[in-house]
Amino acid sequence: MKKNYQFELEFKVRDYECDLQGVVNNSVYQNYLEHTRHEFLDTAGLNFAQMYEQGILAVVARADIQYKYPLKSGDRFVCRLNTEREGIKYLFYQDIYRLPDEKLCIKACITTVITIGGKLKVLPEFDKALSI
Repeated sequence: MKKNYQFELEFKVRDYECDLQGVVNNSVYQNYLEHTRHEFLDTAGLNFAQMYEQGILAVVARADIQYKYPLKSGDRFVCRLNTEREGIKYLFYQDIYRLPDEKLCIKACITTVITIGGKLKVLPEFDKALSI
């Protein structure tokens, strides 16, 4: 049964993202996850660059990534996410599935925080945009 997600973004693995073993290098998955979060924020009306210009910094505090199955050059895949807030932390639950067979490749929880002027903050407009 397919799980419900707030957002998803499709990708295709490029040759240069693979290591000598012919699979996507583990660090590249973080790029996929980050790009998906930024696109999600943008569709929610929160442009990452504009937030920075306003002195609002959304930063990764922790990345918990479980590597389940490797992607290879040319594979198509989708990165899906859900969000929730836990105190001052914003949690992005992100899963990567190979297409078209929906094979789970990555299961991640990326913890982010918001700082303004060097102080941790909870932003009501962030909560609203993320539907938390």
